[in-house]
Amino acid sequence: MEFSDIFPFAPDDGYLILALVNFFGSLIPFVPLPGFLFLATMSVGNQYDLHVLALISAITATVAKQIIFFISFGGRKIMNAKTRKRMRPFERLVKRYGAAAAFVAAATPMPDDIIFVPLGLAKYNPKRFFIATLAGKLVLSYVIVFISHYVGLSFIEPFLENVDDTTPIYIGIAIFGAVMTAVIVLLLKLDWERIMGKFAPWTLDENNKD
Repeated sequence: MEFSDIFPFAPDDGYLILALVNFFGSLIPFVPLPGFLFLATMSVGNQYDLHVLALISAITATVAKQIIFFISFGGRKIMNAKTRKRMRPFERLVKRYGAAAAFVAAATPMPDDIIFVPLGLAKYNPKRFFIATLAGKLVLSYVIVFISHYVGLSFIEPFLENVDDTTPIYIGIAIFGAVMTAVIVLLLKLDWERIMGKFAPWTLDENNKD
């Protein structure tokens, strides 16, 4: 199976299509795969400028994640007082290590929204979030671009060579997104006062604003 069979819009339409696919792919929580594959495919050969590809990928993904961050930022208003109180120790934890957490999440192919959504709920500094996320996405985008360009797609093709029907792929992506959403809901349900009291008791201090 070819990549064009999974994503029939293919990479031949250029930078604009990459920007749109990567933006909307990043805007859907926990489902970054389409953007990754599209970027990798376009990086093979010399048809496109590698630096432009990396910059488009990083910027569009960061803008999308900033939107998710602000939605989470405002989502705190719909939480009841009990949930907000339960989340305070966790909020203090992510605020202290927020930039490092955002960078690591953005720079790796992990489902980064599992970090970004709690940062928004904790009302982390938006400027710091944007800078850390952009830096991480630049690292990730350049890694994908250069590996794809100099190694080719041989590291992905073995996973697709025996695939005849794309339906299970789409179903798998949807299930993965649902599972990650459930993880976020679980984060809101946990008793963070008890958890942080054992591992980071400083987060229980109401006078601690970090």
